Amino acid sequence: MTEILRYTAFSTDPDGGNRAGVVLDAGGWDAARMLETAASVGYSETAFAVPTGDRSFDVRYFSPVVEVPFCGHATVATAVALGERIGDGDLVFETAAGRVRVGVSGGRARLTSVPTRSVEAPAEVVDGALRALGWDRDDVSWPVHVAHGGAGHLVIGVGRRERLASLDYDFAALAEVLRSAGLITAHLFHQRSEDVFDVREPFPVGGVVEDAATGAAAAAFGGYLRALGLVSGTRTLVIHQGVEMGRASELVVEVEEGDARVSVSGAAVALGA
Repeated sequence: MTEILRYTAFSTDPDGGNRAGVVLDAGGWDAARMLETAASVGYSETAFAVPTGDRSFDVRYFSPVVEVPFCGHATVATAVALGERIGDGDLVFETAAGRVRVGVSGGRARLTSVPTRSVEAPAEVVDGALRALGWDRDDVSWPVHVAHGGAGHLVIGVGRRERLASLDYDFAALAEVLRSAGLITAHLFHQRSEDVFDVREPFPVGGVVEDAATGAAAAAFGGYLRALGLVSGTRTLVIHQGVEMGRASELVVEVEEGDARVSVSGAAVALGA
């Protein structure tokens, strides 16, 4: 019987990070079985890998209610699980979003995203999202963008950390706004210092109130900063997420001025059954 592994990603603490299911040999599984398994695992995403060659895999990602084209935390979890079994080194994941290269070493993984892109969000999407969040235009201190790093995210920056801390949104309304725009999550952020950011990540499209760590959105966020002209040379960011959930996570993001791809790295640890 194929084993269903459980990991937490972007933390070395089993009580932190974002949990992911991992199936390392899902050969012969169809989408219905994957979705059923993801729902039974109950985490925000479960990754299903099929070996295709030497350290190469086809990988699909499912939330409890929907397939997503790419998931960063489940990628990190899968890479660390593979590293523990076949050794550290480079891996290639073929995903619905494109080819993702991952390096794994010592319980940490570093993924390089597909090319990112980021553009100003349509006014109706911004207005609908702010209504669902219960926020005013005055709360927003950054340009609102639709950003992609393997999946689509609505990026909204606020000027006060308290706005994130008091997050309480209309689940159905925000899900409809994101779904209608072809997006997966809302990436809500506050700049703590020059290169350190606090983030909360509603994921109602996937049937999840909030993600404790979102690697795909972190990649998209790197592309967002580049699109705003805020990357010169190499910029390394630290994202803190999941704090209000009691599942603190740390994501390290590397953005190159002349490279549309973004690297996201973090640790992962296995959980008990």
